[in-house]
Amino acid sequence: MVSEQAPIKNVLTINAEDWFQSPEVSSIIGREQWERCEHRLEAMTYRLLALLEQAAVRATFFVLGWNAEHYPGLVREICRRGHEVAIHGYQEEPVYRQTATQFAWEINRCQQLMEEIAGEPAVGYRAAGFSVGEGSLWALEVLAEHGIKYDSSCLPARRGRGLPDWCQPYRVARAGKSLLAEFPVSPVWLAGWQAGYAGGGHLRFLPYRVTAGALRRLNRRGLPGVVYLRLWELDTGQPRQRLHPWQYLRRYGNLEEAEPKLERLLLEFAFAPMRQVLREQGERLPVFEIGAGGSWASAKRQEGHPQTT
Repeated sequence: MVSEQAPIKNVLTINAEDWFQSPEVSSIIGREQWERCEHRLEAMTYRLLALLEQAAVRATFFVLGWNAEHYPGLVREICRRGHEVAIHGYQEEPVYRQTATQFAWEINRCQQLMEEIAGEPAVGYRAAGFSVGEGSLWALEVLAEHGIKYDSSCLPARRGRGLPDWCQPYRVARAGKSLLAEFPVSPVWLAGWQAGYAGGGHLRFLPYRVTAGALRRLNRRGLPGVVYLRLWELDTGQPRQRLHPWQYLRRYGNLEEAEPKLERLLLEFAFAPMRQVLREQGERLPVFEIGAGGSWASAKRQEGHPQTT
């Protein structure tokens, strides 16, 4: 009797942001006004938790430190229900706007919060706006120094012709030592061209089959897909701001599409928290060595695995 192969476990990641914390709206509503805004994060989180429980899916929640301070009970409830809590920075500040000292303080503060609230430090991180890239790869070393085991802040960029090298999880090394694993959000394709990423506005605007097709393409190769959603994208009743027409469309367009498409993904694909996928796949990940210039342009794929830190 031939046993069926277990489905590849993908990763569902949630950026736990309230409506006023998105980049488009935060340009109008400054951080000094956050306290006075209508807070909808708690209600939307419980709504999503119920949806995930119904589908028997466990996810990874990237939580802002500011939100963890204001809703420690909510963070504990996320953990109690079997989901992973990871760091999303303290207050939605892109990495490239910070110095290394500022960034280290932010990560240290968030780690302290997670230990106080959840009882253990976080092992994962995602930057605001996926802002770890050329010019800010130094952040990966800071993360490793603070006990972070994986990052999910680098959007996939073609560094070669092979599909697995630029869109699957991989390890980042520097000077022969492994820093951490990188889990890029999975790209999606239309007619053979990259059309965006698996989640966010691309999930809302592109046909469902585009996202599902990208995950199947990865899974057929034995690779996990990474899907992301910002919590406010499930909130069709959120207050709306006056934005430039293009920004308004990108920010509020097709919000009603997010939840039904997410429900279909939960039914059709297997998901697990990112830390679990890392434990199961870690030894098989390809390794990229960042060159002396600290640039992806000088990164080289290694054979075998570097010395671990």
